[in-house]
Amino acid sequence: MEKGSPMPTANDELRRARERTEAPSHPGECLSRQELAELVNTRLWNHGVTAEIDANYIGKLERGVIRWPSAVYREALRSILGAPTDSTLGFSNRRRSVVKLADVDRKQFLRSAAFGAGALALAPVAALLEGGEPTPIPTQVGRLEIEQIHTAAKVFAGWDHTYGGGLAREAVLAQLRWSAGLLEATCSGRVRDQLHSAVGYLAHTYGFMAFDAYAHDDARRTFRFALACAEEANDWHLRAKVLSSMARHAVWIGHPDEGLTLAECALVRADRLTATESAMLHTARARALAKMSRVQDTLNAVGQADATFAQRQPADDPPWMSYYDHAQHLGDTGHALFDLAVQGSPVVEATTRLATAAAEHTDAAARSRVISQIKLASLTMACGDPAEATVMGRDALDGAAAIRSRRAGDDLRELWRYSARHPTVPEVTGLRQRITTLILPAST
Repeated sequence: MEKGSPMPTANDELRRARERTEAPSHPGECLSRQELAELVNTRLWNHGVTAEIDANYIGKLERGVIRWPSAVYREALRSILGAPTDSTLGFSNRRRSVVKLADVDRKQFLRSAAFGAGALALAPVAALLEGGEPTPIPTQVGRLEIEQIHTAAKVFAGWDHTYGGGLAREAVLAQLRWSAGLLEATCSGRVRDQLHSAVGYLAHTYGFMAFDAYAHDDARRTFRFALACAEEANDWHLRAKVLSSMARHAVWIGHPDEGLTLAECALVRADRLTATESAMLHTARARALAKMSRVQDTLNAVGQADATFAQRQPADDPPWMSYYDHAQHLGDTGHALFDLAVQGSPVVEATTRLATAAAEHTDAAARSRVISQIKLASLTMACGDPAEATVMGRDALDGAAAIRSRRAGDDLRELWRYSARHPTVPEVTGLRQRITTLILPAST
């Protein structure tokens, strides 16, 4: 605090709100400052925002040293503490009050004088962005626009594989809206098919990012739009990819029967697909069947996936299939076998596949690598040596800190639950504390 500055007034509203809120890990006790800080960090992490506030920061808020935290902090605190407004938590924007009372004439003068950059510098960023002139949509589309859409989809898909779907989704949606507008433009019949394929590819990219961020309604709508684009273009390869992702989404949200139907629908004309695409779809079938506890059918589907994957010729695959390499295949089939293993089936094959996938995934597939690491740690924690599982879990947590994936977050919660089976192992206790800090479990 600068010399001569008035002493801050304590924010008793915030302190009382914290003291009224029960600590999730200590029923009957109120939240400590550190626990509140961790809850804020976790909430923001789940929404794709990195935050590292601590008890000291909460203390500054309660002492009134900081009276107007950033918007994302205020939203998180309101949600966690059950406060309807900022003022309920004692937050007030003193700077805004000064502006309203003292600076209004000066600002009005600057606007009237049209000082250009000077006036713009005073305007809020959000206001600058509102009403911006949109990028015009051309009235005629050619190969250049189609190639630009393909490039955007490829770049965003790469971002998704590396960092997860929680960071750039809005940017992809803006690009998708503009690209979808091209469908109204004039173009030849052949170019129109290519345009539908390109827009469908971009829509699939956005849909999977929405899935990864748990924006499930957005994912469903966009996957359906992508599928319609594939059908309109008569693009069997894109159709297979979209249906595969729709199947995975259905399985993930608890509808394995629907997922199985979607995967098998994509395989109706397998003769039109590449071997890699067929392997991907048989893997989707295996994951659905495993969730339905159909053990032998799952093993048969994994066998079919392996057999077709062995025949793959990557040069024959469309661009969006480049992700489905040896590591991805082992990781996806390993996930299906994981579900059988934790239900009592042999664990060796699932362990081997997940371990190999985790080792072979490159940095470009960081999310897949982390998810395979978490699954491997969970399987070992459930069926093997908890000390070994702890080492695996630590490696997974190191990688998880750099991505924003709600799916990875749920897998960490699963590891947290399996680790509860070993309450007397000190290493496991430390791992559970790290998971709790990174992403609080939905339930105990």
